[in-house]
Amino acid sequence: MTLRFKHDQLSGPQFKAMAELSAANRESSIEHGLQCLIEIRASQLNGCAFCLDMHIKQATIGGERPLRLHHIAIWRESPLFSERERAALAWTEALTRIPEDGVSDALFHRVREHFDDKALSDLTYLIATINAWNRLNVATRGVPGTYDRMYGLDKAGLN
Repeated sequence: MTLRFKHDQLSGPQFKAMAELSAANRESSIEHGLQCLIEIRASQLNGCAFCLDMHIKQATIGGERPLRLHHIAIWRESPLFSERERAALAWTEALTRIPEDGVSDALFHRVREHFDDKALSDLTYLIATINAWNRLNVATRGVPGTYDRMYGLDKAGLN
């Protein structure tokens, strides 16, 4: 599979703004491990091979356990996730696959039990950002592993 077009080069200012948003997300109130879980789940739902590959490698480098990575797709049935993580994953799914009638009040209140206003806002920006990256990489057919060396992802040992 080859890249369809180089969005990062063709739309430089937009790419730079997205990269800056991603950097701001890394400094948000959402802990790195949870960020990885969210990025992996959204990428699974969106079928984004490039982002899924990248975020699994980031999570591995960050010390995430392999079994938890395998269980992200079945998080509802898995005993390996905290209630906070489950709430974040449910919010991720709702904002990735927006229901026809919107996000329910019940889900909002469930998420609100684990995230204050600032954290909920940061969580929502993180989800919006990974969904945007997924759409860019699905459209261009981003090739998994292309930037491993540049981003230090080769340290994950998952080649």
